[in-house]
Amino acid sequence: MPEVNRSAPPPVGGWTRFVTARPRLALLAALVITALAVFAGSGVADRMGSGGWQAPDAESTYATEVLAREFPASQPNLLLLVDSGSAGVDDPAVAAEAARLTERLKAEPGISGVGSYWETASPALRSEDGEEAIIAARIGGDEKTAGETLDRLAPAFAGERGPVTVSLGGPVAVQHEMQTIIQEDLLRAELIALPVTLVLLVMVFGSAVAAMLPLAVGIVAILGTNAVLRGLTEFTDVSVFAMNLTTALGLGLAIDYALFIVRRFREELAVGADTRTAVGTTLRTAGRTVLFSALTVAVSLSAMLVFPQYFLRSFAYAGIAVVLLAAAAALILLPAALVLLGPRINALDLRRVLRRRKKAAAGADVAGAAAGGPGAGPVAGADASPGRGWAWLGALVMRRAPVFAIVTTVGLLLLGLPFLGVKFGTADDRQLPASAESRVVQEHIRDGFPGSPGGGLEVLAEGQGSPADHAALKDRIEQLPGVLRVDGPVADGTVAYYSVLPKGEAVGEQAQQLVRDLRALPSASSLDTSVTGTAAVLVDSKDAIADRLPWALAIIVVVTLLLVFLLTGSVLIPLQAVVLNALSLTAMFGAVVWVFQDGNLSGLLAFTSTGDIETTLPVLMFCVAFGLSMDYGVFLISRIKEEYDRTGDHEHSVTFGLRHTGGLITAAAVILAVVMVAIGTSRVTNTKMLGLGIALAVLMDAMVVRSLLVPAVMKLMGRSTWWAPAPLRAFHRRFGLSEGEAAPAVTPAAPPDPEPTAEAEEISGARRDVGEPARR
Repeated sequence: MPEVNRSAPPPVGGWTRFVTARPRLALLAALVITALAVFAGSGVADRMGSGGWQAPDAESTYATEVLAREFPASQPNLLLLVDSGSAGVDDPAVAAEAARLTERLKAEPGISGVGSYWETASPALRSEDGEEAIIAARIGGDEKTAGETLDRLAPAFAGERGPVTVSLGGPVAVQHEMQTIIQEDLLRAELIALPVTLVLLVMVFGSAVAAMLPLAVGIVAILGTNAVLRGLTEFTDVSVFAMNLTTALGLGLAIDYALFIVRRFREELAVGADTRTAVGTTLRTAGRTVLFSALTVAVSLSAMLVFPQYFLRSFAYAGIAVVLLAAAAALILLPAALVLLGPRINALDLRRVLRRRKKAAAGADVAGAAAGGPGAGPVAGADASPGRGWAWLGALVMRRAPVFAIVTTVGLLLLGLPFLGVKFGTADDRQLPASAESRVVQEHIRDGFPGSPGGGLEVLAEGQGSPADHAALKDRIEQLPGVLRVDGPVADGTVAYYSVLPKGEAVGEQAQQLVRDLRALPSASSLDTSVTGTAAVLVDSKDAIADRLPWALAIIVVVTLLLVFLLTGSVLIPLQAVVLNALSLTAMFGAVVWVFQDGNLSGLLAFTSTGDIETTLPVLMFCVAFGLSMDYGVFLISRIKEEYDRTGDHEHSVTFGLRHTGGLITAAAVILAVVMVAIGTSRVTNTKMLGLGIALAVLMDAMVVRSLLVPAVMKLMGRSTWWAPAPLRAFHRRFGLSEGEAAPAVTPAAPPDPEPTAEAEEISGARRDVGEPARR
């Protein structure tokens, strides 16, 4: 059997010298930097916001800010639900206690616009059964300040207060409780994901030492990203939801990159390379793949920077930081560790006993066959080596390429059909678990109070309008279809506002159309109008996303095409990668609508369906899942390209690439899916949707698209897969970066190692299966 001669390795490159010259110093510096990151990133979640769905430059945002400044009572964000029990809210003792609470609330610093049912006698502030009523107020300041104020007020106001029971609700309470729950759920997810991930890594590598390295890289990436986010909170708003992405991608991508590098390093050791040569070859091959993968994932996530909502921008901040830190740790710290470990990377091999038993069984069977005794013949699977199943699958798919291509494509499209019925909405208290106090308050108000409190629209009118102008504007508003009632105007100098109650659902299609009709109203020349409210925020959010979405897609597609071209030198492979990656996401989008919008499995997954999907979630999930799909695509394509450059045999290269990366990609996908499912155990619906949806996308991409669709399509395309016009070929020769290296000479194999590693068995098995094609 021929074997690659490693006795004359290529010169060690500058990058390899840089990262391996002083490995102990590099690891010590990493330890110090990580410790500083722990200190710098402490308390980051407390400085994050739980909103960010509004476009800051939208009309609704402007109107909300003006109303909050000029008419605080029109924009209450704190609601005290006063429950009088059977006594009724008009009972003298209840009224007296409510009055005391109202006066105490007015005296609290940071509170404005306090009003109550007992002061105004407004029917909108009294429940239909007469047992509950509302004290409304506005907490000033940003989200962090409002949360601190709420923490100060809660012990003094919530709970049993004489003849009444007080519960706190409103947007501030909902956001604050959501932030607290997300932090608790994230800690639980980490406690679930880390030990399960370690077990899976031990199963993949066998060696406990090798299994610890990817986990260490992931922890470094997560801690470093927390420090980056903590710094960003000093300059801009960052959503607390981004913490979930930090954990998921920090563990997932760091493990992917470390898996790829450690696997390649062990392969090089298995065929006789010394430690430093193995590290150098690993960095020139797998290291370049990791670099390209990190760039493609970062580009996919950076596309969210074009959107104005800080909810989406926060995921770009967190994602880019964690991807680049994971790649840096994998390309700098991991090689240093590999230099120090050398062959000890295989220490504590927990699979050695299993391999010895398999060899013993195979030897006994061969002896029985020589004696012609009963049961003679090979034991099924005794001759199998790691990766042979993937080689067999690749050969099967390419023999029936049209069937696999058509069936897989049609199946994925069918899974995505429910997304055609998607309805977009806004996040509300129903994101929280049913037991959350702020959700209970909001449900009482939504179900028990008249006029859909919180679902109204406000029309801001600015200018030197006369009473006649204001009256005329009110008349025009009342004549619009979809208007149930108009209150106002409430005026203060040159600023006034009207409260408009729409018919039907607060954010339904009818309410959204009413927003457009209000904005299209001709008003008196002396009045400038702006519309805000829940439906207006939704309309503006949808418009902002629709306006920026083409730019985001263009960034993802153009940069992905360029990066994959630089890796492969082919024009068709980048196009194939973009199309197949997008196709792999259909199941995720279909499941999101079928499960979370339509409410299927809501009992099993413990969430409340609102009948719509929050507007920004599909954009976020597309960018994250597309980037992860490219991650796996680059792993597979780069190995195929390396073998094709070495042999010039297209079909053999596809089989070889699938054999050497199929198990790796599947293992990485399963580990990442475990992390995302742990995130998906969150009690907040949007986080649950994000975690479970991306877990499904990752598994579909690794187990269906990479295993079936990619080899089928590459078989159908044949050698034209690698085609590029002459000018682009010249461009790639000058600027492209290929993972492969010049084919080494072939010499007779050295005597076999008495206890070959799994990697050595896989390499020798691959050569037996596909032969050693002639080099070009």
